[in-house]
Amino acid sequence: MNQKHPQLPRPTESGFTLVEIMVVIVIIGLLATLVVPNVLGASDEARIQTARSNCSSLAASVKLYYTTKGRLPDSLDALTSEEEREKSWYIENLAMDPWDNAYELREGNSRNDWEVVSAGPNGQMGDDDDVSSKLKKEN
Repeated sequence: MNQKHPQLPRPTESGFTLVEIMVVIVIIGLLATLVVPNVLGASDEARIQTARSNCSSLAASVKLYYTTKGRLPDSLDALTSEEEREKSWYIENLAMDPWDNAYELREGNSRNDWEVVSAGPNGQMGDDDDVSSKLKKEN
């Protein structure tokens, strides 16, 4: 009883060829080059917006101080003084800007000309990337 069983055809090997894998890798690389710069740019813009918001909040406290006392504080640290705790301009703690630099109160040419400024991404005061509580005029 030596019967031969008919052989079933072998299923073809399944899987991806090297060319298919390389095409997928190239497509992923192209997508990454488009997405990554946009994501990194969004982080920088978020820091700038945070600094702008903080400058505006600090400027509101300075304005309350100025309205009440008739003069600007000597520095932003005056807004955190324990003697001023009950005042409307009191700030519990003066935070650093998103780049770990201190905010500054910058006086202008007249009594009402002042601004709260962050040094911006490069950490240097007085250049184009400074973030201010004043709105910049568009050219």
